[in-house]
Amino acid sequence: MSLVELIAQADERGLAASGLACLDRCVPLLGGDDEILRPLWGNLTEASDAADWGELLDQARGKLESGDGEDGDEAVLLVRRMLAAAPADRCAAEVRLWADACSVASLQIHRLLDPAEDASPVDSRREGRTEGMSPLVAAELRRQVTVLEILAGHGAAGLRRALEVSTEGRRVLRAVVSRRARGRR
Repeated sequence: MSLVELIAQADERGLAASGLACLDRCVPLLGGDDEILRPLWGNLTEASDAADWGELLDQARGKLESGDGEDGDEAVLLVRRMLAAAPADRCAAEVRLWADACSVASLQIHRLLDPAEDASPVDSRREGRTEGMSPLVAAELRRQVTVLEILAGHGAAGLRRALEVSTEGRRVLRAVVSRRARGRR
């Protein structure tokens, strides 16, 4: 199943986790640490109150807006837009739009940071056309699909595994960002 189809079929929790996972993997571009979005992940559990989502989101924004990302950098601007667009309410309609936008932005960010050429539009990648895809974009696409499949199959019980997938992607992107910074010196 394509990423577009998975997003179309996802429930509210899956959509929120999908958007959050995309944002989480891109946090290194804003200079954020690994724990900044953890409270939002915790808010996706069965026991938590969805009403707290907006307050937790505001706290994360406050911490990340003061990050040390390079403001003129296109990848950094895309991450800032993902963060700014996050809905204060976790209702399915709003979260679906955000998750879809985060998916596109995250793939575009990975494309910008990958030195390998990938001339195909991001939308074609999300629809399943993966031939000639650059390695960093291919890995991000796999992570996005995996997060949605885990949550579709396991619901709240899959959150831990979805977070692990996101953490792995964050480590990869952090290494890319570090290598990129060394190249600019």
